[in-house]
Amino acid sequence: MPEIIVGSRKRSKAKVVITQGTGIIKINDREPIRYFSRQDLVDVIILPLKTAGVMGNVDVYARVLGGGISGQAGAISHGIARALAKFNPELRPTLKSAGLLTRDPREKERMKYGLAKRRKRFQFSKR
Repeated sequence: MPEIIVGSRKRSKAKVVITQGTGIIKINDREPIRYFSRQDLVDVIILPLKTAGVMGNVDVYARVLGGGISGQAGAISHGIARALAKFNPELRPTLKSAGLLTRDPREKERMKYGLAKRRKRFQFSKR
């Protein structure tokens, strides 16, 4: 049975399964372009497959939850890269040098009390 690998980005989590196949990509049981409706996000998803040179040789099934569409695309890309590295350990150096195995740590900053926004202060009047 294929192993489920988790990828994440911002608040999104993606569970990815990769199997030997004909190049089918399904995200939440839909085609990538129908799920995201933006070609640039589909390109983000297929980047690990192109980098590893396995486009059309593996089937990708992803379940993604949370966050927005950009974060979801990044989570799926991260999950695919991790799954490919596990699927074929020889691909790991290629994916690592492309920066696809690194989890992007940038998250939304928390709201702080006493401030107008995350860092913006209320206007100060001396008199």
